[in-house]
Amino acid sequence: MHLRTLLPGLSNHHVVAGFIQAAKPGIIHGRLVDYGPYPALLRDEAAGRSGSVVRGLWIAVNRQGLRNMDQLEQFLGIEEDNDYDRIWVTDIAQPEQSGWVYVWDSPRGCPPIDESYWPDYYARKQKGT
Repeated sequence: MHLRTLLPGLSNHHVVAGFIQAAKPGIIHGRLVDYGPYPALLRDEAAGRSGSVVRGLWIAVNRQGLRNMDQLEQFLGIEEDNDYDRIWVTDIAQPEQSGWVYVWDSPRGCPPIDESYWPDYYARKQKGT
C-alpha cells in the first residue's frame, strides 16, 4: 500500500512507475504524521485507540520495483537499522487484499495529520490553508 510520495503525480512516483503491474485503491488502519515533504505511517497505540485509517494505493510491482522502494524508504532488511520498517498489512474493506507498507515505530516529534489521505493534506499545506 502506498500512501505518500510514490502515488501517481507525486514526487517519487518515478521510482516505481516502470515496475507497476497492477494498482487499486485501498484503506488500512493507521495514522499519518507530517515529516515535512512527506508523511510517515504509524500503526501505534494512538492509531488503535482512535480507530484512524489511511487511504492509499495498492500497487503490485516486480522484484526490482520492491528493491527501488526499499532503497527510497531506507529499508535495509529485517532486524537492520532502518528509517522505515516494512510490515505486512490487510486492507480494511477488502480482506483479500494485503501487502507491504513502510512504517515508523513512533512519531519522532512530528505533528499528527488529522486526515486519511496524504495528497489532499499536502495540497492544502502547499497552499497554506
